[in-house]
Amino acid sequence: MSDFHSAPPEYDDEEAGVIEIPYQGLSKDALAGIVQEFASRDGTDYGEFECSLADKISQIEGQLKTGHLTLLFDPVSQSCQIVNSRDWKSNT
Repeated sequence: MSDFHSAPPEYDDEEAGVIEIPYQGLSKDALAGIVQEFASRDGTDYGEFECSLADKISQIEGQLKTGHLTLLFDPVSQSCQIVNSRDWKSNT
């Protein structure tokens, strides 16, 4: 008899894998939410000068469009991350 209340199966990183998501495939609202959440994180460094949240969002959107940043989805943690494309490609 199966237990319908059991926890979902556990996956390791190699089995599940992080997925690169083309930002163009997201709705405008979904992308805006991900970018805003990323831009508002504590510890996000934008150099010597402070930037407004709107400026940070604009910079991130621009870097996604130019390919300098990559949007990733982790199915294990059900979370998104924005990373430096060069770093991501060197690890894949």
